Amino acid sequence: MSNRRSFLKIGAAAAITLAAGGAIYRMVTPAPAPHPFALDGQARAALNAIIPVLLGPLLPTEATARAQALAATLERTHGAIRGLPLSTQKEVQDLFGLLALAPARRLLAGVSASWEQADPAEVADFLQSWRSHRLAMLQTAYLALHDLVLGSWYADPSSWAAIGYPGPRKELLK
Repeated sequence: MSNRRSFLKIGAAAAITLAAGGAIYRMVTPAPAPHPFALDGQARAALNAIIPVLLGPLLPTEATARAQALAATLERTHGAIRGLPLSTQKEVQDLFGLLALAPARRLLAGVSASWEQADPAEVADFLQSWRSHRLAMLQTAYLALHDLVLGSWYADPSSWAAIGYPGPRKELLK
């Protein structure tokens, strides 16, 4: 019985010491400043798999025009993310960091292959599952991806004709 009490006392003292040390460290060490979003290889690969699924029939069917539209949308999406506040850019970077990890990609997204080799049907299933997921965090992640990609697509005036939008009224541009 005495050994058990000693063990519990030592364990409690160690936990308090670790907690106090962590608190002191956080007070002494400033939090690192968030860095701007970087469209690294994994984020680029994920977006290259996600963009055509989200845009679907909006994309041109001719191969060269399709490739150009996808590349332009990727760059506009990157620019849109870079236009967000740094704290939001960090959250988007964290999302892509999560999607880059093979176990998370398989478990959370259901995409078994790498993003470069992802089956569009799996990507569509992943997006749909996040869209209607019971966890609000995954719904928010889906909405972020959806809004960033579609907002970037429709930011380009060449995409307006497909939906019958003539553009802003000329008198509003003055």
